[in-house]
Amino acid sequence: MFSKEEHKQYNRQLILNEVGIEGQLKLKNAKVLVIGAGGLGCPIIQYLTAAGIGRIGIIDDDVVDQSNLHRQVLYTHEDIGASKAETAVKRLSKLNPFVSFQVFNERLTKENAIEYFHKFDIIVDGSDNFPTRYLANDASVITKKPLVFGSIFKFEGQVTVFNMENGPSYRCLFPNPPGVNEVPNCSEIGVLGVLPGIIGALQANEVIKLICGFGEVLSGRLLMFDALSLTQNIITFQRSINAGISELAEDYEMFCGVIMQDSIVLSELNDTLDKYNLLDVRTDLEREEYNIGGFHIPLPELPNRLDEVPTEKPLVVYCKAGVRSEMAISLLKDHGFIGELINLEGGLYFSS
Repeated sequence: MFSKEEHKQYNRQLILNEVGIEGQLKLKNAKVLVIGAGGLGCPIIQYLTAAGIGRIGIIDDDVVDQSNLHRQVLYTHEDIGASKAETAVKRLSKLNPFVSFQVFNERLTKENAIEYFHKFDIIVDGSDNFPTRYLANDASVITKKPLVFGSIFKFEGQVTVFNMENGPSYRCLFPNPPGVNEVPNCSEIGVLGVLPGIIGALQANEVIKLICGFGEVLSGRLLMFDALSLTQNIITFQRSINAGISELAEDYEMFCGVIMQDSIVLSELNDTLDKYNLLDVRTDLEREEYNIGGFHIPLPELPNRLDEVPTEKPLVVYCKAGVRSEMAISLLKDHGFIGELINLEGGLYFSS
């Protein structure tokens, strides 16, 4: 049942009446897939590993960047440039040798989602973009797996459980994605370092409750947390007609309004710089700290300064992470800009 070493490992959990041997066995036999090994994923997989989940799958194709370290505390400076998922497993195997891991060093896609979800009992969404959230939701509905959801924004976080015993899904709460680039990501807007730790731990808590069968799971209830005021609110929502999904969407990025721009990466741009005009749409402070030259018009000022934008060469628009530059390109197109527009993919994020 449990070895002597396992009894030592889980002693403080085993003596809880709500867990005990029976609950710990349920945890040992459980299979949980975590989407993302970043801000939310780090605390999720750390606490699930510590709790004794028998098999943990991690799907993430990203590598560790220095800017991750203020919130993704599973990693160190020595890990910069290494696979997040593989690094996480190396570290967590030392925390709990009784847990087995499965690494999927790739993105979640419509081609692999159904196959991977079938292999696990519970799916935990630690992603940071809307196409992946809608894909994870739809795949969990089709495979009949509960989906533990979390999201963060600056100082605020949300947690809920979708698709539990035919309960409400992500589409019941958010039937339509936000408008194009309405919600910036962490690299553009920032996030308090401790916030993903709080929200990720709450997600891990919901997973443990689901497996052991105690407490009240956040199905049909959305917990909203504010780190500035330390207030929590819970709103309820019901299953709707939007919950019924029989097949995956054709294109989740198109559904979420992700605009595919002509793009170039920084290394390519540096080799062909003389072929382009550059437009920096970041703030004055960002411009002063670091830039690669070209014209500078902060995004909020762009609608009133369109006549300053050069047209004689293809225009590469850049910002920190490629989000504001996409917005700028959309704005220029809407105002009838004549000329070739190219987005600096990924922005200056990995070069500054």
